[in-house]
Amino acid sequence: MPKPTRSRGLIAAAAAAPLLLLAACGGGDGGGGTGDGGVTELHVLDYYNTDPNKSAWQGVLDGCADEIGVSLNRETVPGNDLIAKVLQMSSSRTLPDVLMLDNPEVQQIADSGALAPLSQFGLDPGGITEEVLAASTYDGELYALQPVTNTIALFYNTAMLEEAGVEPPTTWDELKAAAATLTEGDRYGMALSAINTYEGTWQFLPFMWSNGGDEADIATPEVAGALQLWKDLLDAGSMSQSVVTWSQGDVADQFSGGNAAMMINGPWNFGTLEAVEGLNYGIVPIPVPEAGGTTVSPFGGEAWAVPQTGDEARMEKAAEFVQCLVGEEAVVAAAVGTNTVPTDPALAPDVIAQVPSLESFAVQVPDLRSRTGKLGAEWPAQATAIYEAVQNALVGGMSPEDALDQAQNG
Repeated sequence: MPKPTRSRGLIAAAAAAPLLLLAACGGGDGGGGTGDGGVTELHVLDYYNTDPNKSAWQGVLDGCADEIGVSLNRETVPGNDLIAKVLQMSSSRTLPDVLMLDNPEVQQIADSGALAPLSQFGLDPGGITEEVLAASTYDGELYALQPVTNTIALFYNTAMLEEAGVEPPTTWDELKAAAATLTEGDRYGMALSAINTYEGTWQFLPFMWSNGGDEADIATPEVAGALQLWKDLLDAGSMSQSVVTWSQGDVADQFSGGNAAMMINGPWNFGTLEAVEGLNYGIVPIPVPEAGGTTVSPFGGEAWAVPQTGDEARMEKAAEFVQCLVGEEAVVAAAVGTNTVPTDPALAPDVIAQVPSLESFAVQVPDLRSRTGKLGAEWPAQATAIYEAVQNALVGGMSPEDALDQAQNG
């Protein structure tokens, strides 16, 4: 899932700082080698610093370490601290051997020269979809491999829909009708996050893309149509005015508390929902503009890269480790343990068999789209423009067309 907005200054610094490549030549942390050049330990850096993901990934990482014959020195940091940590490690010549990055950040860090192109190690991406690979590709080179991913879908309270005689909606018209019918008393029919952060943009993208919208130019009828749908839901009273301040966590709280019959959210909320006694819910892909259309959603998740440490033996071993992380055994274990889905659709059946609730997310994988695939380093600025336009249209008194035109053209 997209994390809360990180300082774009740090990202820009990472993308601009030539010291990353130069300082990296000091090589790793100086340990884990033998006199004959053998590598016995790898330093891994990631931001899975809280359970259950921390422990789930520990098992996956340990499995690959055993497979290639090394021990691990694993370091975890909070997500918002990762880029600053990478900059600090670069300047002190202590870059890790294996680095995990949020997928939208791979291109910026690759641009700095801090990552090794995976082609030099002959790594095989297997059946990972083209869009997922595109997010980790910069200037024609693949710099990271992403084993699993997540996205968003429509959750619905089965008891509430059954009581109201409503079927899970599949089109926009059905969504509006269902949300209106399900709105009653203090309960809203629909909940989503329209907050003025990247989370708000993340939630809007499936509506925008499924209607033919393009992130490179949001001042179009297709994007305006998607934003009009959200405005119609809000104006009809089918959504709370507070959606413009709700994070995705807040939306999950509203749904689990019975204050919303449907919500847009992701599988990272399974734990929260399962903790609520008596809550039964179903999940379907986000409704599309017309029957027979395709839901096109963004994908989240992290990719694994090999930093330019200057130590060829360690980099080769690190690449072997990354290759293991996209192997079938590691991918299925990671997906089941973290409620994510494989980026290789062929591996999805094994995961769904163990976690059936992931099916509505897994079926979207072939059509998932990269947030940075088209705009690259320009994506953060456009993501900001999108959520600002959403806010202006929902609570700022502007029409969707005017809000989008202002955001796109100033």
